[in-house]
Amino acid sequence: MSGARFSPLQRLLHWAMAVCILAMLFIGVGMVSTISARTLPLVSIHKPLGIAILVLALLRLGLRLRRGAPPLPADLPEPMRLAAHLSHIVLYALMIAMPLLGWAMLSAEGYPIQLSPGLRLPPILPQDTGLYALLRQAHGLLGYAFFAVILAHLGAALFHGLVRRDGVFGAMAPVPDRALN
Repeated sequence: MSGARFSPLQRLLHWAMAVCILAMLFIGVGMVSTISARTLPLVSIHKPLGIAILVLALLRLGLRLRRGAPPLPADLPEPMRLAAHLSHIVLYALMIAMPLLGWAMLSAEGYPIQLSPGLRLPPILPQDTGLYALLRQAHGLLGYAFFAVILAHLGAALFHGLVRRDGVFGAMAPVPDRALN
């Protein structure tokens, strides 16, 4: 990748997905923490938003593989380089795995994923209540792990932007900010 910043499309996808993923995590927590009438509207948002995140994550991964990323600062210690690399692998894996797990879980329970009145996704697994229970637990546990990884990612971004001031935060910032570079 040329230059010290991600492309405008990469930055747009990053920030749009950040909003979608945070909304999705809070919707998910809201869904499992209540059995009130508010659960159904949350579920009706959660399913299509999950599929949208899956599509955007695949698009974003393809863009990342094609365009790459700006180089990390030359003086960044090797453990921090490794952490940056591994955390991005984990983030991409979770952005793809979480919606697929949700889709698989609903398939195993026999629930359709209705994206719009005329668009329903096919099941990707056969109906099986034992498998549903396992996938539901995995989806929930990975949701908490995703939240933790996002908090670590946010902490690292703030560390680069406010402490190191090494340009890493500025590479993904929605607009150039000389104070953070």
